[in-house]
Amino acid sequence: MTSPIAVRGIDVDLAGRPVLRQVDLDVAPGEFVALLGANGSGKSTLVRATVGLVPTAAGSIQLFGTPLARFRDWRRVGYMPQRSSAVAGVPATVREVVTSGRLARRPVVGFRTRADRVAVDEAIERIGLAHRHDSPMTELSGGQQQRVLIARALASQPDLIVMDEPTAGVDHENTEILAAVLGGLASEGTSVLLVAHELGPMRPLIDRAVVMRAGRVEHDGPVADLRTDDHEAHAHLHSSQPPQHDSLSGEGPWR
Repeated sequence: MTSPIAVRGIDVDLAGRPVLRQVDLDVAPGEFVALLGANGSGKSTLVRATVGLVPTAAGSIQLFGTPLARFRDWRRVGYMPQRSSAVAGVPATVREVVTSGRLARRPVVGFRTRADRVAVDEAIERIGLAHRHDSPMTELSGGQQQRVLIARALASQPDLIVMDEPTAGVDHENTEILAAVLGGLASEGTSVLLVAHELGPMRPLIDRAVVMRAGRVEHDGPVADLRTDDHEAHAHLHSSQPPQHDSLSGEGPWR
């Protein structure tokens, strides 16, 4: 089977600063990969580049064997951005947000089909918020909002889920629910790329951990090789230097 993600030697420059340098990343079919590192290590920039939201200066990216520039089958990819950038000021209801995840499956813009409605209902049920389907997003807790964003990613019934820090600022109860949802997806053969500071209840689900430091891959191997869930330790597996920002020069707002 073709690998969902194959990144080779990419460089990314943002705001005139180098952010990623010669980064490789693979996610195999059915594999659950955690992308770890301290703030500013480049992990979020890497996933954003992988799904085409950030331009690359060098290297190549393929999704399901197709170069990113020619990839059109976005229904196969469920992307979950950081909550702060995804739901700020959104007046929509839970159902409306999750329904937007079906757009990639429609050949043209049009009315929702029965398949759309079924997929949306199933995604909302899966995250345990069926009783809140008509609630505005602004009335939900941070953890519930995260669950809705996962449901939106699930609504397209993807083969690959890419999540940028889904547990950031989420309480333990909601983190446990997120882990249960992701565990179910992994058992069904869905490939998962998870950006995180720490793994917590996600740890038993992870097949491989990739640790970023200062815009480069520092470690790529079994999660059992990690010493602790503390993000500082992730950043320091092979170094005692302090964490850097996403710019290799040591400064910059990019994460």
